[in-house]
Amino acid sequence: MATDSMTDVFEEHRPVLMGVAYRMLGRVADAEDVVQEAWLRWSASDHDQVREPRAFLVRVTTRLAIDRLRHLQSRREAYVGPWLPEPYVTELGPSVPDTAERAVLADSVSLAVLVVLESLSPLERAVFVLREAFGFPFAEIAVTLDRTEASVRQLAGRARKHVDEGRPRYKVDPAERRDLTERFLAAATEGDLDGLMSLLAPDVRLVGDSGGKSKAPLRVLHSADKVGRFLHSTAGKAAGSGQELEVRFIEANGAECLFVLVDGRADCVFQLDVADGLIQDVYVVRNPDKLTSLVP
Repeated sequence: MATDSMTDVFEEHRPVLMGVAYRMLGRVADAEDVVQEAWLRWSASDHDQVREPRAFLVRVTTRLAIDRLRHLQSRREAYVGPWLPEPYVTELGPSVPDTAERAVLADSVSLAVLVVLESLSPLERAVFVLREAFGFPFAEIAVTLDRTEASVRQLAGRARKHVDEGRPRYKVDPAERRDLTERFLAAATEGDLDGLMSLLAPDVRLVGDSGGKSKAPLRVLHSADKVGRFLHSTAGKAAGSGQELEVRFIEANGAECLFVLVDGRADCVFQLDVADGLIQDVYVVRNPDKLTSLVP
């Protein structure tokens, strides 16, 4: 296969490979490293022996991601405070119509689901990602993982049960999320504690990820009172700091988020899960290592 053709084939499948690697690892840089290693394996392979390039590349990427995930798990056990995935700009846009396919893709990359996937074994996570996010048949996943189809089905059943038990038990409406996010931003920037509290569900949770490298709660906050007062205090300190604040709406992990910059530097990303007209979960990523990919 000519070099140009070899490159074109890989680039055609890069979005799928990146999607698999990110859902497996939860970090953009780690996913990019895995995809780059898959490229090296692809460029060194005998292409005349590869009948289905997509299957070959997904198999290589998945196995590399499993190896890296096993290496990363020990580091995550020592992580300071709650762990959240790195925000991943999805911008599904017009390339994925507003259909069931879009909903599946958005759900499979959501912060809530990726947090649950952290508790799965690497093999369970691989099966869930390949089956639920990309619809690969069990027989193909079995070849990818060098397992029997029966064992893959068992892994899929365990993974699905665990994810269903751990994910939020409500469906987030995109229009409702946008409306509540805008009202949340207005109340926070105006220092309106009552307005902020009125948006929060009584049992709302706030999960902050700083990795010990910036200020964020080292434990998950529960209840509207604790979450509301924390957010109000944080917004007040930011407003009185004399620094230039900029807030952008971005689409990350299949949902609209607030991307906050301070003096032009990435500071944090807020994502809200909402239901019944109230905010149920607030995810705040403040670890600076997880925000670098968001700044051009």
